[in-house]
Amino acid sequence: MVAGPITLVAIYIIIWWVVLFTILPLGMNQGAQERPTDGSDWGAPPAPNLKRKFITTTWVAAIVWVALILVIQFQLIPLPDLPSTR
Repeated sequence: MVAGPITLVAIYIIIWWVVLFTILPLGMNQGAQERPTDGSDWGAPPAPNLKRKFITTTWVAAIVWVALILVIQFQLIPLPDLPSTR
């Protein structure tokens, strides 16, 4: 086994957030935008498509997570042996 279940979930959550911040700006176009009159922020996109971006983030993060676990499991990148605390 590569790591415990809590460690695996923690790695997935970290990967998910990194992928989210990578995907958030995709598809945003701030070209010819009129000044907002409803008090919203000038840089806020009119349609951020967050649901679609969260779904995309989830499956991309899952692919990256599986690839990372496989790399660690098959020792494609040598990692140092750390002393056990057990």
